[in-house]
Amino acid sequence: MTRVCLIGEDGVNLQYELLSRETSREALATYDLERPFENALAVRTVSVGAAVSLLNDLQWYLTRFVEECLVQEPSIDDEEWLSRGLAEQLRNGDVDPEETGEFCKVYGLERPDTSEEEDTARGPGSGSPDDEADEDGSGHPGSAAPELESTDESADESTEEPSERSSDRGVATAFGPQRLVEPLYVRRTDGDLPEYDLRDVEETLVVRLTEAEFTQ
Repeated sequence: MTRVCLIGEDGVNLQYELLSRETSREALATYDLERPFENALAVRTVSVGAAVSLLNDLQWYLTRFVEECLVQEPSIDDEEWLSRGLAEQLRNGDVDPEETGEFCKVYGLERPDTSEEEDTARGPGSGSPDDEADEDGSGHPGSAAPELESTDESADESTEEPSERSSDRGVATAFGPQRLVEPLYVRRTDGDLPEYDLRDVEETLVVRLTEAEFTQ
């Protein structure tokens, strides 16, 4: 299964923004939601093509609330991720799978303080989805998210506002998900990546890039 992971912009509660709006919520309705990193949402799709299509469906929201879109295809690597641009090139046949690993950026992974996680930006006029999850005893931060009233499908997405109603949509999460910090741009040489040295971290996350993304 191909995974898609959306990393929220700083100061944005990504779970709230995506699940409180009808169009984005419906686009994600058939997927089991996960939170692998701080302020992130991930789903599993059937292929790279399906992953790219989902991202295209969410484009209006991605430009406003998402900092990074990642795709992971186990047939290429079961640990490293692809940038959205590289996933599109792979889907279109513009690059061969074995040619995807040269250009990369490596994130450090840090576990945030609990107090900082509680201060994640909240949606307008509503309590944090994480707070709602704690109150209903679900045990999963963010398992409750606001839900929109039904609206006319012809309405312009640009006017879509988050609702203050609550939903029981669950988001699976590991305890205290880690945050991605300070990416290091590196080039793989003889199959090896340079060591991440920007911070003292125990773990890292590798994202494969297009050559254009690497040099920009």
